[in-house]
Amino acid sequence: MATVFEDEGDTEPTISIGDYLKAVEEEELEADLVLGGDEGKECTYGKGYTKRQAIFSCLSCTPDGNAGVCTACSLSCHDGHEIVELWTKRNFRCDCGNSKFGEFFCKLLANKEVENSENMYNHNFRGIYCTCDLPYPDPNAEEQVEMIQCCICEDWFHEEHIGLQDVDKIPKDEEDEPQYEDFICQGCAVVCSFLTYYPQTLSTSDSSKSLKEKAVLETAPAVMTSNELDNGTALNAGDSVNTQNGKCILEIDLVENSPSLGKSKAMFLSKGWRDIICKCKKCADFYAKRRVGYLVDKEDSIPEYESMAKQKRDENLQKQEGIEMKFLDDLGHVEKMEILSGIADMKNEFRAFLESSDPSKAVTPADVQQVFENLAKKRKRMP
Repeated sequence: MATVFEDEGDTEPTISIGDYLKAVEEEELEADLVLGGDEGKECTYGKGYTKRQAIFSCLSCTPDGNAGVCTACSLSCHDGHEIVELWTKRNFRCDCGNSKFGEFFCKLLANKEVENSENMYNHNFRGIYCTCDLPYPDPNAEEQVEMIQCCICEDWFHEEHIGLQDVDKIPKDEEDEPQYEDFICQGCAVVCSFLTYYPQTLSTSDSSKSLKEKAVLETAPAVMTSNELDNGTALNAGDSVNTQNGKCILEIDLVENSPSLGKSKAMFLSKGWRDIICKCKKCADFYAKRRVGYLVDKEDSIPEYESMAKQKRDENLQKQEGIEMKFLDDLGHVEKMEILSGIADMKNEFRAFLESSDPSKAVTPADVQQVFENLAKKRKRMP
């Protein structure tokens, strides 16, 4: 198949048109997943502190990195500015045009409070990450190193900077794919030390464990009684306690018995860990006091956010197809046939070009322009 690139003077390796279109589709899907299905037409301020949404920082307007704006405002109000993409943030409300922006007002929704007091900010809003305070991508690095995000503070860390000891390993399989759902950094591990009462939530990279043992570790009900805590043992899989009617599955007071990690240690959490931890009122109050109440909310998780985004994407694509079909249905027979004929002519012209072109040569912008010119000439010759 013919190959394609953007510029005739380009010396980069070329790719097939099929691969190019596939790559474009994958990029569009990735963007939709990050944006959560937000089409970027309306400021999200009116929705309040949204559980999770894509957020951007404008260094042109707020160089101190103390404000964040939604997708729509990043496109409409800060077009051409120096923008930092922050992926997603939880419980955040759009700051665009508030007191932090001086004389600048939001073009989409000017009437906003002076400040969003519940918003949380970190050094990511200044475009830097990890304990090393480096930007990403790092302009001085020959090759960008993959980073992982803490599900609590939402900062990003280089693997070599997460404080693992030589004996510790990041849980990955033989193909170097993660065997964990979430990561908690050293700094946040102290706040979440109570998770050590749920050994089933902690992922492991110990290759000596059998697959069956790993499955039990990841899916066994997280239950410990006071006596078992004293003895340092946990219940076996299947020995769950009835958690109906708000009964605490830990049967301890976390306020009085909150474990101390001493020197904090990063945690890797197994898949489905949010389903395991206790959700009784006493434990929920404990999480709230530590400002981690979102841990029991599945909609807070990135996988759930992306799942909802994909659903919105599919719905929008179906809606668009419906609009297109309705547009055709509303046309008369002659107009409908002209449009369908035009689409068929375009497909045939591109197919003829690809069949006649040399697969060893790249498709240039001039070639594409020639295809459209040929198509226009054929349409003019039609009676």
